[in-house]
Amino acid sequence: MQSTYSNWQKKQIPENLRDELIFISEDEKLIEDCFYQYVSFGTGGMRGLLGVGTNRINIYTIRRVSEGLARYIESKGEEEKRRGVVIAYDTRHFSKEFAMETASVLGAHGITSYIFKESRPTPQLSFAVRDLNAFAGVVITASHNPKQYNGFKVYGEDGAQLVPAGANAIVAHMDEIEDIFEIETRNINELELQGIAHWILEELDTSYLNELLSLKENAHIDLHLSIVYTPLHGSGLVPVSVGLRQFGFSNVHVVDEQTVQDGSFPTVSYPNPEEAEAFKLSIELGKRVGADLLLATDPDADRLGVAVRNGQSYELLTGNQLGSLLLDYLLKIQLENGELPSNGAIIKTIVTGELGAKIAAKYNIATVNTLTGFKYIAEKIAEYEESGEYSYLFGYEESYGYLIKTFARDKDAVQVALKVAEMTAYYAQQGKSLIDVLNELYKEFGYHKDALVSLTFEGKDGQEKMAAILSHLREMLPSELAGISVIRIEDYLTRGAILADGTVEDILLPQENVLKFVLENGSWVAIRPSGTEPKCKYYFGIVADSQEEAENLLADLKSAFL
Repeated sequence: MQSTYSNWQKKQIPENLRDELIFISEDEKLIEDCFYQYVSFGTGGMRGLLGVGTNRINIYTIRRVSEGLARYIESKGEEEKRRGVVIAYDTRHFSKEFAMETASVLGAHGITSYIFKESRPTPQLSFAVRDLNAFAGVVITASHNPKQYNGFKVYGEDGAQLVPAGANAIVAHMDEIEDIFEIETRNINELELQGIAHWILEELDTSYLNELLSLKENAHIDLHLSIVYTPLHGSGLVPVSVGLRQFGFSNVHVVDEQTVQDGSFPTVSYPNPEEAEAFKLSIELGKRVGADLLLATDPDADRLGVAVRNGQSYELLTGNQLGSLLLDYLLKIQLENGELPSNGAIIKTIVTGELGAKIAAKYNIATVNTLTGFKYIAEKIAEYEESGEYSYLFGYEESYGYLIKTFARDKDAVQVALKVAEMTAYYAQQGKSLIDVLNELYKEFGYHKDALVSLTFEGKDGQEKMAAILSHLREMLPSELAGISVIRIEDYLTRGAILADGTVEDILLPQENVLKFVLENGSWVAIRPSGTEPKCKYYFGIVADSQEEAENLLADLKSAFL
């Protein structure tokens, strides 16, 4: 670690990184954290703090992963190099610069690149890979992380995030790199003249928006519905606002202060549409214009947050609540139109609530569970396209990620923003709000309450503490929680589920460090370290007869773990 730090001190590096080297020079702990490892790369890509060092996101660590990707593509052949890589980026600090660095490294290997001229959403990148028949895609983003972060996500030729085999191959090539300061690059202007680098935008905008229009399937809606939308300083502004207009909605208000594409996210402390604070300006505008629906996308527009009018105030929907509402609406409309397939299936993750599965069963639709991460949902979509076993209808995860149509293969907040507007307008015609519909679902299937608690563990010490938490739980498996019997313990690390009678069943999913406890009343708790953030996440899924009962049980279960 010290030798790596010393090596960086000897190099000619950009001024901002040089200044940071000087700043950390007296802090041994900080030096260690910046240099003790390379930023990890996996199926979720690479995400970390911006800054100097091997354990930070900067031009050198971006070049390293780009070089690994380039060598991976070279190993596949000349045709794959010609098909090339689509590169998109969000509005974060250095995102466009990192996109250019990526293209310059790929160009040094003669690999074609298609670079968006402007910031565009992650799902549009996924669509573009498929539309251009590229071999891979890259998006520079840290999704909904705070402003201090950035990242690098890789997509395969199907437009989906890489699964483990592809990610591991790239990592193997990255590990072969001896000196990240010697990675070869090419000037973008020269690559453009040589026909290796290409700028894209307008044609892809048009193609993507045309696909979005295919989502419109219900003409019996109130197009005068009052909507407020905010891109939270991110990349969703063009496709969401244009998409709503093309859907026919004429009463759309955009939060002007948050249309500015600024990686400092100056109007919010955290650009996360899961958080109430991110809706502050939307709520203020909503009250002024009498909006029925508030929509917010995160910086790369793959996650959607929704708030709906409830009396004189607005109520934020959780990812599970919105997923359940969308699922019920989609299946209802398909049934009414005579389009519901007999072999239909929805796909969700193991930490997503169970209300959706109950709704699907009502329509005789199967539910398939995957590990956390939309890449696994996309993998199943591709599998069922090939096998014909199921017809894909909807995929979602509790962390505000949803996919309706498969022209993109990652969660798509743009698609869902348009569909949520349609759904809200549909129920408005019947004199109902989304809260009314949600309460109807609770009456039919029981009250469901879901919660997530994330504990942050920064740095090397934090990683060790997270590992210790899971190890301790495995040593002390509970037989009951909050006075309710545990009937099933799912350990995704050992890929075994222990039943109450001691029987062990196989878990037919890939290995992952997750523990899930299922209670006799249908409630559950799951614990997993995040793959993209320095956090240990506790998921709570509560089933009860009433809201009060659910809140009491949630408090008891939190006390048992936290």
